[in-house]
Amino acid sequence: MQEPSQLDRAIELHDRALDLLDRSELAEAEESCRQSLALLEQIEGPDHPDIANVLNTLASILDDRGNYGEGEEHALRAHEMMEKLGDLVEGIEREQIRMQSLTLLGTLARNQGDYARAEPYLLRAIELADQAFGVDCAESASARNNLAVLYKYTGRFDDAERLYVQALGILEKIYGAGHAETAAIYHNLGGLEHARGRFDRGEPLARKGYEIRFRELGPDHPNTVADAAALASILDALGQREEAERLFRHALVVFEKLYGAEHYEIAVNLNNLAALCHRKGDLEESEKLYRRALELKEKLLGPAHPDTAMTSNNLALLLYEGGHLEEAERLCRRALDTFEAQLGPDHPNVTTCRENYAAIQHQRNG
Repeated sequence: MQEPSQLDRAIELHDRALDLLDRSELAEAEESCRQSLALLEQIEGPDHPDIANVLNTLASILDDRGNYGEGEEHALRAHEMMEKLGDLVEGIEREQIRMQSLTLLGTLARNQGDYARAEPYLLRAIELADQAFGVDCAESASARNNLAVLYKYTGRFDDAERLYVQALGILEKIYGAGHAETAAIYHNLGGLEHARGRFDRGEPLARKGYEIRFRELGPDHPNTVADAAALASILDALGQREEAERLFRHALVVFEKLYGAEHYEIAVNLNNLAALCHRKGDLEESEKLYRRALELKEKLLGPAHPDTAMTSNNLALLLYEGGHLEEAERLCRRALDTFEAQLGPDHPNVTTCRENYAAIQHQRNG
């Protein structure tokens, strides 16, 4: 039997990396992808669409692992490579690689809290998807969903809803209502209503996304667990804390098993469980969870990220209620500075945090 060529081996390694990524076996996926990349660079030189494709996969893996900076470097290299090759590469594959690079660059910038830098990439991804694939295609739906996520973070809730509804309409037209491809949109629509404080509207949307994934993927798939955690946040706000706590604690068990103790999903669910414990009156447990979440977010995202600021604000409120005013004021001031710098003066988080800071100062100066 003829030995497989080096190119065959590189393709096999990349296919394996994609399969491992789909199963959230991220460390193994990263290793396989790096091996594929090294082989392709030896075979095809520094600039080739195959290399750009593998760079995008590596960036996706690093995004899932929370290594946003390096992931962005690889996505940017893929993007620049495809721009350099230009019309030398033809066909739909070219547009797919270009769109993936743009999407990754926008998503990775958003995950690092740089919302202004993220938006042009995600707008360009929509434009490219519509031109290359057509408005009524899955790629266009995905591009709209990604920009809507950004707009939710920046407080442009109406714009986010418009894009989510467009994306859902496209996917339901392609796949039918209740298909697994629509689950992410229901998840995100539920999250948008949570951000607006309209929890009763968000619950059926979030639950529908969770039920679709549960049926299609099972209870312990990372996408199902992420849906469960999003639903839990809404249930907690509605006072349904028993189900919410069960979902949060299950999410922590699954994510720690998948990703280890230091991952963004762990930090998010620690913060949300802390908020639930706070509302239950279990202040000692809440403080412990908030401090773990804050430590993780500072390590993974940095101290000046809006998501870090959210946990800093939450811990400040808890400490304020417990009479620890000096630390509460320091944490709340830091959160307010971050929110104002990253989100602008009119974002709801800025308004809420400013009110919290004023209350803490009033109590201290009492």
